Amino acid sequence: MHPELEQLLVLQDRQQKIKQIQTEVETLPLQKKSLEAQLAASVAGVEMLKQKARKVEMDRKKLELDVGTRTESISRLKTQQYQTRKNDEFQAIGHEIERYENEIRKIEDEELELMIEADKLKADLGVEEKKAVTVKESIARQTADLDAKSKTLESRLEELTKERAEIAGKIDEDLLGRFERLFKSKGDAVVVPLEHEVCTGCHMKVTTQTAHRVKAGKEIVSCDNCGRILYDAA
Repeated sequence: MHPELEQLLVLQDRQQKIKQIQTEVETLPLQKKSLEAQLAASVAGVEMLKQKARKVEMDRKKLELDVGTRTESISRLKTQQYQTRKNDEFQAIGHEIERYENEIRKIEDEELELMIEADKLKADLGVEEKKAVTVKESIARQTADLDAKSKTLESRLEELTKERAEIAGKIDEDLLGRFERLFKSKGDAVVVPLEHEVCTGCHMKVTTQTAHRVKAGKEIVSCDNCGRILYDAA
């Protein structure tokens, strides 16, 4: 194999690894953002239940006040009823007292429903809070893992970048420029094997003359179709 081809293959290996690590590094903020969203959703779930519980408690207290108001009204009406000497007025007050008593029974039924709802919310909140603690701990661990991974990747990226620079320094400038243009336009498969006179980069057959030049290994040969740099796979 042509010496510069060997150097290009090593360069390509380092550049492919650099590209892969850069892609991984770019995904880390998105992964962190996803974890933050999970944590926020967990916190929001707990807060929603707390708000519901507070509203139920406020509604229950309001009903208690309503019962208290009607109880006072009944007490006042009974006093009036005992003081009146008119039969029709006595009966009218009696009907008013009965109406308040019916309202109190209805309100007490509503109170009972709210108490049952409050108990259910309390149980649900307990479960949700336990889940939230587990989620928080899990996300903290995952975030720490991502931070550690980020440091490892950055360190490896630094090493590979240094290696790439050393290798690139040994390659002819024109050939290096050609390689880099191809790497940018074709992706990470720039130096590819020729198999049965077919370029494994574009999967097109090259001319017989090109195939002979590749097999001879005395020069840098490009694919007739895609321009990738070829080497003999045999």
